[in-house]
Order: sequence, then structure tokens, then C-alpha cells
Amino acid sequence: MTSLYRLAVIRTADGPLAVAERDGRMAPLHPLLGDAQPLRDLGPLLADWPTSSARLDAAIDASGAVFAQAAIDAASADFALPFAHPGALMCIGANYHDHIAEMPMPMTPEYPYAFVKPTHNTLSASGDGVEAPKGVEMMDWEAELGAVIGTAAKHVSEDDALAHVAGYINFNDLSARDWVASRPPIGVDWVRHKAHDGFAPIGPYFVPARFIADPQDLPVRLSVNGLIKQDSNTGQMIYGLKAIIRHLSSIMTLQPGDIIATGTPAGVGHGRKPPEYLKPGDEVRMEIGPLGELVTPII
Repeated sequence: MTSLYRLAVIRTADGPLAVAERDGRMAPLHPLLGDAQPLRDLGPLLADWPTSSARLDAAIDASGAVFAQAAIDAASADFALPFAHPGALMCIGANYHDHIAEMPMPMTPEYPYAFVKPTHNTLSASGDGVEAPKGVEMMDWEAELGAVIGTAAKHVSEDDALAHVAGYINFNDLSARDWVASRPPIGVDWVRHKAHDGFAPIGPYFVPARFIADPQDLPVRLSVNGLIKQDSNTGQMIYGLKAIIRHLSSIMTLQPGDIIATGTPAGVGHGRKPPEYLKPGDEVRMEIGPLGELVTPII
């Protein structure tokens, strides 16, 4: 059986480079797969994920010596975005029992409560600084499990839902709570709340789904300046990933490359007493299971 490997894109002097990581060592993907040209983005692998996944397993199983000898030290890697041009980024709100309990207006949604976050301006890689937006006083963190779709899904059942997931990734749903705290009668302005530049840090690794036995049993941890703020488990979700995929696929066809962010547990700044918010000079670190540590400096 293939042992755990993780995929990433790192920055090099020659540009972005897709790599496989195993036991702290990284090897470029293109020679492992027998390709002449460097792979600059993991997105193309999702065009035919079942075939890509099988090729990766076979290539990495046959290349153990590469990781032991001429590989790159993962500890020194400068990470780029794993998916430079993902599809839709769909986020589920109010989806953890412990998070619902801590918020100023607790409520339990009757179905997975979703919104779409733009990707052309919000995505940022691990290590990239995210600017605290002008006029925002309540910048908050939200550690979330992201599921990356690998095969098209429409009207799927919960029993079949996870078969459409290519893999998993860390996601920090940065939020400007100012427009939650003082929302007008028409409701929350989700663009002002969620769509600022850099407000979707993802990475550093993409872990194929075969290595996550149960997406509802993963530890979730986030710290700010070394102090733990969120420490929970994906088992706290109100609607698990199967139910989320069933719901979303009843509305739209989920396509390879779409990312589903599954909500955040307790410990966000807005729910703390007294509330806490991010400011320039802060550093946010989050980690879910084997997905690596996503680092986000606030500048």
C-alpha cells in the first residue's frame, strides 16, 4: 500500500515547481511522472484525477531513493499556491456545534449555509503576508478543512459523496466582522465580510483523499502569535462533508478544482470574551491533521 505523500508547489529561481513530499523531503513531480516539462501548478492533475492519482501512486512507490538522496528539504521550502486557478470556492458558515455556541447570536442552520468567496484576489499561499484592510477593525481568523473536488458531481447521494473528493487542504477563512456586528436590515454584506485581498490563505500541502480515512475525525488547531485559539476536531461539524456535497450538488454541478471550505470550530476572535482581532505584526498558524502548517503573517 502506498504510504503517505503530500503535494505542493514551491517557489524556485526558475519559477513555481510542483513537488511531492514524503517524510520531510521533496522531489519534483515531472521527472517522477516521466514528463519533460516542469509542472507549475497542481490544477492540471485534477482534469483527470483518477488517472493522475494512480500515476502518482505508482511513480512515488517506485522512487523511494529519490526522496532519500537528491530531494529538497521541506523545512526550507518557500511555498506557492498549490492551485493557482481553482474553480469555485464555496464556504459553509455556522457549521460547528462549538462555534455556534460561542457566537453572539447562536443559531443552528436547517441546511448547510453556504456562500461563495472570490478566488482571483483572495487566495494567498503559506508564508504570504496578508494586509490588514484599511477601515477594518475586526479582522478575524477561521481554521477550516478544505475539500478539493476531483470528479464532477451532480445530485450525488451522501453514500457516493466522498468518491468525488480528490483531496484535502488547509483553509483560513479570514473575515472582517465589522459588517456582522453592524449589519443593516437587508443582512450581512458578504463581500465586505469575506472578499478582501488575501482573505483566503490555503496550503501548504494538498493531501490525496486516500490518506484521510475519515474527514470527520481530524484535529483542528490554530494559533495567533504562538497562543492557541482554536483546538477542536472536524467531528464537531453540524453537517459533515458528505451532507455538504449532497446539498451543494443538488444546486450546481461541482467541477474538478472546486474547493469546499467546511466551516470553523470554536475559538474565533469574534466569539471570545472580550473579542480579539488581528492586527499588523500578528502571525496566524493553523494545521489540520496531516495537511501541514499554514502560516499567515498579517502586515
